[in-house]
Amino acid sequence: MRVVIDTNIWISSLINPNSNSGILIQRAKKGKFELVVSESQFAEFRRVSRYVKLKSRFLPAEAGRLTKAFRKVGIAADPLPRVDRSPDPDDNFLLAMAEASQADFLISGDKRHIISLESHGDCRILTLTQFIEEMSG
Repeated sequence: MRVVIDTNIWISSLINPNSNSGILIQRAKKGKFELVVSESQFAEFRRVSRYVKLKSRFLPAEAGRLTKAFRKVGIAADPLPRVDRSPDPDDNFLLAMAEASQADFLISGDKRHIISLESHGDCRILTLTQFIEEMSG
């Protein structure tokens, strides 16, 4: 099973490692599913993890460790195809990752721009809660 995890879930896992996002990230690190990554996502993660409003929520070293772990276990989707489908153009790279890797799932917390699409090709787009329910059932 190939999975794209939105960067917002990466960030949430750093803020609260014991949350569902933290649990999902731990499962990804342990290879419980094939995690899809891309240089575009690493760049976004690097940029977002440096936001002033997040600096007090986790240590920069934690973001670095997550990047290192994901570079090790992740499946690179690069180069990414051009996709122009999301209402937020900054999210199109996630859809491109799903397309390039033939991912089964794209997991996101962005209900307005990503979750509302429901699917991209054969890839199902779910919230973290929906994905956990899917895997439990």
